[in-house]
Amino acid sequence: MKIQGEAVLIRIFIGENDRADGKPLYKKIVQILKDNDIAGATVLRGILGYGASSRIHSFSILALSEDLPIVIEAVDREEKIKDVIPKIEPFIKGGLITLEEVNVIKYTAD
Repeated sequence: MKIQGEAVLIRIFIGENDRADGKPLYKKIVQILKDNDIAGATVLRGILGYGASSRIHSFSILALSEDLPIVIEAVDREEKIKDVIPKIEPFIKGGLITLEEVNVIKYTAD
């Protein structure tokens, strides 16, 4: 399915240690996005960040953090993103979900 023009970007901020069904939460969320035919998703691992707890999580060679920030991004039509949010929300115990209107210039699928 091709997207062009106005769409919505969802960003989901969680921790690397967050789990769902015994596996990393980011993998569960990406699977939910895929199962709901969201155009695509990317998982980004942060090197430094903090959330509601104000505890700083950082990457250091001397002390490797096991709970680095994780951001999952996906873009699709507004109705598809809004339909998938209730399927993701129950798994997020501590995190943040944001939505942003975007303009898709080009989306190419094989």
